[in-house]
Amino acid sequence: MYAIVETGGRQFRMEPAKTLRIPKVETPVGGTLELDTVLLVHGDSGLAVGRPRVDGAKVVAEVVKQGREEKVIVFKKKRRKRYQKKNGHRQPFTEIRVKEILSA
Repeated sequence: MYAIVETGGRQFRMEPAKTLRIPKVETPVGGTLELDTVLLVHGDSGLAVGRPRVDGAKVVAEVVKQGREEKVIVFKKKRRKRYQKKNGHRQPFTEIRVKEILSA
């Protein structure tokens, strides 16, 4: 069984007991997160495709960790103009473990 869920403007494939990183969600570590923007559910009863969402379907997950990704260096330079700029960016994430997928 799996589900396609949208969160943070991106789509993720979620399966029970799978751990994955999603864009940051304000839920404390150890808390329960319910994702209800389910676009597709594939289970024992077949395939359910939402238009745009599957009614009554949701994914229940546990927050394992809050953190930040590895640093990405952004370097800008214009030759012969004495201009250069260096920035770093670390994107925040939430690591979750999928408990169960509930369908209508």
